[in-house]
Parts: sequence; C-alpha cells; structure tokens
Amino acid sequence: VQLQASGGGLVQAGDSLRLSCAASGRTISDYTVGWFRQAPGKEREFVATIRWSGSNTYYADSVKGRFTISRDNAKDTVYLQMNSLKPEDTAVYYCAADRLGWSINRGEYDYWGQGTLVTVSS
Repeated sequence: VQLQASGGGLVQAGDSLRLSCAASGRTISDYTVGWFRQAPGKEREFVATIRWSGSNTYYADSVKGRFTISRDNAKDTVYLQMNSLKPEDTAVYYCAADRLGWSINRGEYDYWGQGTLVTVSS
C-alpha cells in the first residue's frame, strides 16, 4: 500500500483546508485510516481516525468540532476537512493505514504517507 497525502498549504487563522490521502497499490477500503501531525520539535500526534466502513470516527480533543474525517472507498481516498484553523495546527500532516485495528496509537499503523505541510499564520 502506498499513501499519498496532499492538500496542505499556507493559510490564515480561521481559514479552511481539505487534506486528501490517496491510496495506490492496493485498496484501503478495508483499512482503518488515521491522520497524524508533527509540529517542529514535537512528537507526532494523533489527529483523527476512521473505520473502513466510515461508520466510526474519533478525534483528538484539540481538533474536535473543527476537523472532519471522511472517506470515499470507491476512490480509495480519505479526507480531512479542517475548519477554523489555528496557528497551533501548523504541522506536517501524515495519513496512515491500519489493516487490523482501530487505534489512536501511531505504532499500530502499518503504512504511512509522506506528509503534507500545513502552515497557519496568525
């Protein structure tokens, strides 16, 4: 499985962005997919995750109510809609796929994309 994250950019506080995570090599329609982020000098942290069916989602408290994770299994793509962005959301955002589990622990994810940079100016 290869994952390609895209959609990052430079925005102002309060703006919105939508990140995409496209899979190739194998379908991810039966994988849990998560988004993580890593700010400069900090550890990679969990942002959101979605079950293969899309029926269950879970968010970090820091993004709850502002970010929405969704998926289109027909396109093998998972999205992260980010609204009301804050400067503290600045980070490289990574998507990852987990074949067997349902976790916020990055160690449980089997495949990772290369990351896309989101910069939010104040």
